[in-house]
Parts: sequence; structure tokens; C-alpha cells
Amino acid sequence: MYWFCEPPNWKEEGSTLTVTTAPKTDFWRKTHSGHITDNGHFYHQPINGDFTAEVKFSGEYHALYDQAGLMIRIDAENWIKCGIEFLDNAPVISAVVTRDFSDWSVIALQQNPASLWLRMKRTGDTVEIYYALDGTNYVMYRQAYLPPVETVSVGMMCCSPTGDGFTAVFEDFKVHHP
Repeated sequence: MYWFCEPPNWKEEGSTLTVTTAPKTDFWRKTHSGHITDNGHFYHQPINGDFTAEVKFSGEYHALYDQAGLMIRIDAENWIKCGIEFLDNAPVISAVVTRDFSDWSVIALQQNPASLWLRMKRTGDTVEIYYALDGTNYVMYRQAYLPPVETVSVGMMCCSPTGDGFTAVFEDFKVHHP
């Protein structure tokens, strides 16, 4: 696996990746504020064709927009990130789909889970995003278009757009082909 914007501190032990984010890091394009930021941390591998990527993760979120989760990336203008984001002093489930302009959707959580499980399923030009609070009962919360290129990068991402950094822990990242 490879780093896009390697974080200041990270370690990989077995199937666990622990990351401390750098301040002022994010993936975002144009919408709302007009700015473009492409300096978030993304630990990824190239994948061809259709696949399902999964991970369990947790974070010590404390600053506005602290975030962790999964990402599929073609290039700086075409990508999808999803996971937990810290908003209004609480974690929310989020997804950002970017095709030159970023959009953002969130789902409020009824509780602050110790961990969250994510699944991203790519089939042709469609990506479905699922979450589970227990690692078993997945709920789809987003379906999005992603240009149908053969090879994409897929992996774990985390960022601290406004804060001084936080620690995220990813466990059991895996990619399955149909």
C-alpha cells in the first residue's frame, strides 16, 4: 500500500493501522467555500474493475470536521470519501462525492459508537456506500456515480481540516473481487 500525503505519525501492526493526522488537511473541491484542498492522508492500493472494500475504524475526533473512513480515488477531481466526520460537537456518518465539485451528505448518529464499519462496493460506474454499527447489519446510505475507469485507488483516509490533528485506528481493511 502507498501513502498519498503521508501523515506525521503512523504505524502498521498486523491488520491494524494507527494514524495521527497533520493539522489543516482535507480533501475538498470548490463547493461552499470555493477552496480546493487535496492534502488529506490516504493509505491506498490500486484496484482494477469491480470490488468491495471494507474496514472497521475508530477515532479520537475533537475538532470540527475531523474525519476518518474509506476513499476511492481516480484523481484530484474525481473521488469519493466516506466515514465519520465531527460536526457540531458530535460524530456524523458522512459521504463526499467529488466530480470537480464536492457534495456532502451526513446522517446523525443516535449514539457515539466505539467503532464503525464501512463497506464501499464498486460495480461499473456505480459506488454504493454502507455502514454498520455492529460489523454485521450493514445499511446502504449512498449510491453515487464514479467515472468508469479501469483502475482506481482504494484505501483508508483521515483528515483534520480545522484542528491540530487526531488519532484514527483502522482494523482489518480488505478488498474483495466479485
